[in-house]
This record gives sequence, C-alpha cells and structure tokens, in this order.
Amino acid sequence: MAPGVLIVAAGGMADGGLGTDYAAVEAAIERAGEAGRSVVVLTDLGSAVLTTESVLEAVDPELAQRVRLADAPFVEGAVAAAVTAHGGADLEEVAASAVHAATSFGPVEAAPTTDGHATAPADDGVVRATRTLLNPLGLHARPAAVVARMLAGYDATVSVNGVNAASVLELMKLGATQGAQLQIEASGAQAGEAVEALTDAIDAGFGEI
Repeated sequence: MAPGVLIVAAGGMADGGLGTDYAAVEAAIERAGEAGRSVVVLTDLGSAVLTTESVLEAVDPELAQRVRLADAPFVEGAVAAAVTAHGGADLEEVAASAVHAATSFGPVEAAPTTDGHATAPADDGVVRATRTLLNPLGLHARPAAVVARMLAGYDATVSVNGVNAASVLELMKLGATQGAQLQIEASGAQAGEAVEALTDAIDAGFGEI
C-alpha cells in the first residue's frame, strides 16, 4: 500500500496484557527513527501519550525533534499517514493526515449517470467521466491507496464525487459501496491521461476482482 514506509507496533505490555510498555515504545521510536527518518506515533489513550512523552524526554534530543504524536485511530490513522508519507509529504502533514482520519465516514452521494466514457475537455478545461464501483468491499483503504499513488504520477488535479482523489482519507470518507456511481473530474496538463488511468483501474476492480 505504501512501500518504503516503516510501521512498528508498540502497543500492549511485554506479557501480552493491556497497557503501555515504556521499553517497547522506546525501542519502536528508535527503530523507526533510524537513518534520519521522521516518526509519527499514534496514541489512543492517556497512558500512551504520557509514556511516549517520557520516552522523548530520555532519547537523543535530535531524534526527539523528528517525532510527532498524533491522537488518531490505529487502522485509519496508519493507512492515511503511511500513504501521505509515501507521497513525499513532510512530518507535519503526515501527522495531520493521521489525526484527520478520526473523522467519521459518511455515505457516498449519488453521482449523475452518464454513458461511462471520458469526455473531451469542456470549455472550462475539465475532463469528466463516470464509472460504477465494482469492488465487493467498496472503496476501502487498499483501492483508495492505489488511486492516490497512481494519480501522484500525473500533472493533474483529480476529484471523485467532489473530493480530492489524491487523498486516501478523502476517498475513504466517501463510504462508496459496490454499485456506487463515481463521478470523475480532472484538470491540468495531463487531465485526460489521469482520467483514463483512473477509469481503467475502476473497471478492473483495482485488481481485486
């Protein structure tokens, strides 16, 4: 989903019980911060925050400066942060994407029905197309990450049902289920190529069908 992004688990106690283990958190931060990497720590409870803050007071100050805490859900936060980092965002942007993942998902709005083919740029320079989502599990984290990574390679601004298609979080928040109509709009020098690549990926079920 986000090759090259290291995710290290540090939850729970050494004996497998609930809680936050200082040594585990310290080891995870030091491992994640190797080779000058920046680190975002996802914390969901007060004890996790306090433990992480204690660790940051004890580790090398240079490492501590490269660490940010994010009060974020583990699954959604990790997905959003990993894909954002893979896209080349800085530390603050990665931490923010994890925090914003806490936003609840809403139902997808119906999109206008068309013949499903991409149209030539209109007078406003926008290329448009509509596709039906085929994936049985809907537009979940994996296909959303595929879209975001794919579109990063085009000089174009693309939206799906009105949200930024380069954002995994925004795509997941659509809550699009199988059979939903996806309205695609793109502008920019490579708008046509981006729409063609996206519609092909949707038609192929993002490799899941």
